[in-house]
Amino acid sequence: LYLFRPPGSPYQPAIEALENHPEKKFYNVSKLGGAKYDTLPYSIRVLFESSVRNCDGFLVKETDAMNILDWKTKQNHVEVPFCPARVVLQDFTGIPAMVDFAAMREAVRNAGGDPVKVNPACPTDLTVDHSLQIDFSKCAIQNAPNPGGGEPQKPLAKLSPLKAQPRKLPPCRGHSGCRGSCSAGESGRSSGPFSAQIENTPILCPFHLQPVPEPETVLKNQEMEFGRNRERLQFFKWSSKVFENISIIPPETGMAHQVNLEYLSRVVFDVKDFLHPDSVVGTDSHTTMVNGLGILGWGVGGIETEAVMLGMPVTLTLPEVVGCELTGTVSPFATSIDIVLSITKHLRQADVAGKFVEFFGSGVSQLSVADRTTIANMCPEYGAILSFFPVDNVTLKHLKHTGFDKAKLEVMEAYLKAVKLFRNDESSSREPEYSQVVQVSLSSIIPYVSGPKRSQDRVAVNNMKSDFQACLNEKSGVKGFQIAAEKQNDIVPVQYEGNEYKLSHGCVVIAAVISCTNNCNPSVMLAAGLLAKKAVEAGLMVKPYIRTSLSPGSGMVTHYLSSSGVLPYFSKLGFEVVGYGCSTCVGNTAPLPEAIRNAIKQGDIIACGVLSGTKNFEGRLCDCVRANYLASPPLVVAYAIAGTVRIDFDTEPLGTGFNGKSIYLRDIWPTRQELHTVEEECVISSMFKELKEKMEKGNKRWNLLEAPESTLFPWDLKSTYIRCPSFFDKLAKEPVSPQPVENAHVLLYLGDSVTTDHISPAGSIARSSAAAKYLTSKGLTPREFNSYGARRGNDAVMTRGTFANIKLLNKFIGKPAPKTIHFPSGQTLDVFEAAELYQKEGIPVIILAGKKYGLGSSRDWAAKGPFLLGVKAVLAESYEKVHRSQLIGIGIAPLQFRPGENPSTLGLTGREQFSILFPPELSPRMTLDIKTSTGKVFCVIALFENNMEITLYKNGGSLNFVARRFL
Repeated sequence: LYLFRPPGSPYQPAIEALENHPEKKFYNVSKLGGAKYDTLPYSIRVLFESSVRNCDGFLVKETDAMNILDWKTKQNHVEVPFCPARVVLQDFTGIPAMVDFAAMREAVRNAGGDPVKVNPACPTDLTVDHSLQIDFSKCAIQNAPNPGGGEPQKPLAKLSPLKAQPRKLPPCRGHSGCRGSCSAGESGRSSGPFSAQIENTPILCPFHLQPVPEPETVLKNQEMEFGRNRERLQFFKWSSKVFENISIIPPETGMAHQVNLEYLSRVVFDVKDFLHPDSVVGTDSHTTMVNGLGILGWGVGGIETEAVMLGMPVTLTLPEVVGCELTGTVSPFATSIDIVLSITKHLRQADVAGKFVEFFGSGVSQLSVADRTTIANMCPEYGAILSFFPVDNVTLKHLKHTGFDKAKLEVMEAYLKAVKLFRNDESSSREPEYSQVVQVSLSSIIPYVSGPKRSQDRVAVNNMKSDFQACLNEKSGVKGFQIAAEKQNDIVPVQYEGNEYKLSHGCVVIAAVISCTNNCNPSVMLAAGLLAKKAVEAGLMVKPYIRTSLSPGSGMVTHYLSSSGVLPYFSKLGFEVVGYGCSTCVGNTAPLPEAIRNAIKQGDIIACGVLSGTKNFEGRLCDCVRANYLASPPLVVAYAIAGTVRIDFDTEPLGTGFNGKSIYLRDIWPTRQELHTVEEECVISSMFKELKEKMEKGNKRWNLLEAPESTLFPWDLKSTYIRCPSFFDKLAKEPVSPQPVENAHVLLYLGDSVTTDHISPAGSIARSSAAAKYLTSKGLTPREFNSYGARRGNDAVMTRGTFANIKLLNKFIGKPAPKTIHFPSGQTLDVFEAAELYQKEGIPVIILAGKKYGLGSSRDWAAKGPFLLGVKAVLAESYEKVHRSQLIGIGIAPLQFRPGENPSTLGLTGREQFSILFPPELSPRMTLDIKTSTGKVFCVIALFENNMEITLYKNGGSLNFVARRFL
């Protein structure tokens, strides 16, 4: 789309040479703004620089730049465009984007245009990291009756960080305990069509302390990943060959967030000796993680991202900026997760939704970059657009330690200081002016967990036992389970692997240590490892029925866990490395043992999952696990050892160790000094160098994978993974004016806080679902269904999976179920089946909803799915901002009840038919009339915030708008 921009910026006279580096040029925006610029928050300064550099009078106008400069008076009142420097995709949302690009090429060719012109104009990186599933978890080592081969209760030999590092020793020859799984790669080596040795830092056999070249569990999971996702991976490889300006990060490299931080981030872009700030948008709400590096970035929907990839700016209301002042000193017992959850609570109470948050104050300098990225990562959980930590000396020191070139660092520092984007605690310069200031004392933060159903519901660890008891008593809702008093102490005996165990309310059955996103901080992972080490040395173990897993965010995490000597102890407790990619956090956990599932269901037990992830909506991990808690990695290990969340760590022991001694959490909790020592020795720049080498070399499976090289993708009509979607079926050179919605039925009548998890397909495909019926009709067995995430490139599967969440509460049905009523026939059907009938009958449908519709992660299929179901409009009391934008971007009208009104106050049952008339000329936030079949007429607000959104809606969404530019 840059081809359509007039050349040159009216601000070219502001271009200067960098002092001491005359070959480097940049826009000196600090001189353009004068005193006004000096009072701008740092994040707004980045927006201003982008508007100046990209000003062309077409997509970005001079008035846009001046509006940003006048931020103090224009915040919340004007819309401004932002052109990010790059785009990051993860594969769950990346594959539909690339499928849309392939479909756009097809449509442009069919309409007489040149398909070769359809390429990303903005640099784009796609990381294949969400397709991993845990097919294998605990290996033979864990399950052996006496894995050590010696005395049953003998603790493992103590490992020091230096002794535990990989050494040049003969390979472990195997024994009765490890069954040869740590021998010279014989049994651990893949033998299938994707056979290749994993190029990774060796971990150690926990019993012989010798290198294990190929972790068996990792190899098995990765081979399954490549086998089941071959079509998707071939499509990605085709994309990397034929599209310009896009790079594909292959599987087994690392999580998108980690790769973005460790490899893709520039902090300052240097394009042909022209400097400008790094910035990014991504198809994951946790793209905000890079804000901790001083990079302006946030997550948007896949629909908006595709437009950005083609050169369109992101349009946003010039936001308020909340200054979060951090003061005090962090308690030695509080982890980064505790800091995150505390700040999340404060910022939620401050109502930062739709705003920028910028951190300042004396406490900022006490936080490492890892701490900052942890805090920034959780930004979506407190509702802000982004959370920004300006670059300072701590940032530069971090970059130096992680292998940044010294000369580049010098240029970076000089540039950031020249444009006043460098924060210096020691200078006497005044802080920027903020819309409001929220103060958080780091000294007051104590350990917390979050749950049992929402990430914002914090529970102090020392109150966990009483809080869970309160949840049992409370009515069913966001926290309560409504268990009768006489049943709250029920115990269900269960036989598992020849032993009897007792399940009760609060029992832990899933414990997942995940190091992506909010747990990327090495200190918390090392804390978990050291706690595991001390636990094993004390004689503590984890019950074998608990589904434990360790999913590092990247090979780097495995590297420092291995070199620090803690990885064998993780494994001894059952936390074995399962691979690199989203697993438990997105519902890709392995099923619980059948005996455990049956016992939970028969006894109506409130079983618990504990994970160090970011999502804990009810039913997300497993349909029979109703309580899910987010916790720091060391607390995940602690609760797994305890086997229950109904424990007071201060007064009750975790378990019994050697010689019958009671072991308390305080006995095995690592000190800050221990953490600091191990971190200094293990988390070193070589880890970052290793990732770069891995990025450049790729891996054997990916390198040997064959893919076509044709300009147009050769669609396979038999494929159940990749299908040409119907978004461009009616593409014509000129758009059709918005058509009235006449006599529409309500497809779903929903309540408050309907999340994108409820709307968008995610996790495993239930055998009784409409998607399962479709896949079965294609000759697939349930074992071959894979997950919705893996099949996001097939619109037939995704449409059938829309609103298929088992926790969906449709008021027409009265209980959680993915069902609705088809009113012309009176039948109760799956949502897809009802929508399909409506479409065959030519009847449009709408959705009625309450407050905060579209809450949660940004997901394009939360908009694409309803569109393909025939939904013409959503009528809700309020919306999550990102989801509202996605609805417009796909061509669905977001309508809002007037303040104080809702279906109940208006006397609506949802069984009426609704007619909506759109005038020829729409305007932002205009009022529309809706007439029902009962004769009632009421007014709603059309939530188009600016003229650009109206233009997109008139074009049938952003995809069709962009495609028309090539005709």
